[in-house]
Amino acid sequence: MEKKDRGQRIGKPDRKDDRKNRTPGYRLKDKEPETNAMEFINIIDRFSKKRICVIGDIIADVFIYGKPYRLSREAPVVVIRHENEIVCPGSAGNTINNLLALGAHVYPLGFIGNDSPGERLMGYFARFKNIALDGIIRYDGETVTKTRILAGDTHTSKQQVIRIDKDTGDRPTSVARQLLMKRLKEIAHAVDAFILSDYGHGTIDEEIVDFLRHEAEKKIVVGDSRYNLRAFKGITIITPNESEAYALCSAGEDDDIEVVGRRIMGFMDISALLITRGNRGMSLFLKDGSIHHIPISGTDDVTDVTGAGDTVCATLTLSLASGASYLTSSMIANYAAGVVVMKRGTATVSPEELKREIEIGMERDGQDSKGYQ
Repeated sequence: MEKKDRGQRIGKPDRKDDRKNRTPGYRLKDKEPETNAMEFINIIDRFSKKRICVIGDIIADVFIYGKPYRLSREAPVVVIRHENEIVCPGSAGNTINNLLALGAHVYPLGFIGNDSPGERLMGYFARFKNIALDGIIRYDGETVTKTRILAGDTHTSKQQVIRIDKDTGDRPTSVARQLLMKRLKEIAHAVDAFILSDYGHGTIDEEIVDFLRHEAEKKIVVGDSRYNLRAFKGITIITPNESEAYALCSAGEDDDIEVVGRRIMGFMDISALLITRGNRGMSLFLKDGSIHHIPISGTDDVTDVTGAGDTVCATLTLSLASGASYLTSSMIANYAAGVVVMKRGTATVSPEELKREIEIGMERDGQDSKGYQ
């Protein structure tokens, strides 16, 4: 039975449609998508056994926190007293971080500079036992950084004042690229799925995409690209946000999201498309032509959307690798996004938090242990 909420629908492809949407190497369950909390939780419990390779731009997200305390004599600006500073993985690094938090075994492939932010990133990842660090290649250059300065009084929420991006344009040598490609070929047989996380900093090239396009014939390959989604034609699924989707098919602002999704499915040669739409939830398009609109999980009173797309990509990939259908995987990813947008910065979600959000969400949306009412 179809459930309607906020004018959007969550549909269920029938069994025949499920068979038509199987990705080579990935066997969809020959049944309708799971619709109750225990079945979702069973999928999440499989996350810890999955091995995911992330190829992409690993950057340093720097957060500087301070307290405004006077006006500057030099310019009409507020002076902020430094309180503390943290460095955590951003862009593809945030996708890696989310996979680690969800319990997966992660095989990151990317480049980090031989500088202080790079050392801090490596130290961050080294705390985890479920990560293989030999695919992260150090090079003589500066790590790309995004520095956010947040300010507020002692007992108030800190608000972002300014963001400073640093990308000197330093890129790894051809030797470093050959080493990365060699590592990708070495581990390809051992992983359950791949994520392409492209933020435009030069890690992903045509050779990598071509290799993974062939891998998509037998394994799941999920693509997330800020500027070059068209290059991912022929992989399993892509996860653009709404503006990226509109840009991908050169759509106008007034075009309906279903028109946009159908256009993309028409030329990208992918099995599925998941468009994240902020406070309007997500829209899933399948190869058989079916469309599923998934309302947001929880409140639309969002704290911070920074990195939420990485959370969606990580959770979707793990769910697909764990045997869930595209719709079920998208719904689980939607619940994960509902958790992280209520946190500050490039946040992650734990399996326990995700399970709790699913249980609360299904109860709130009128579902019980028997599924949709």
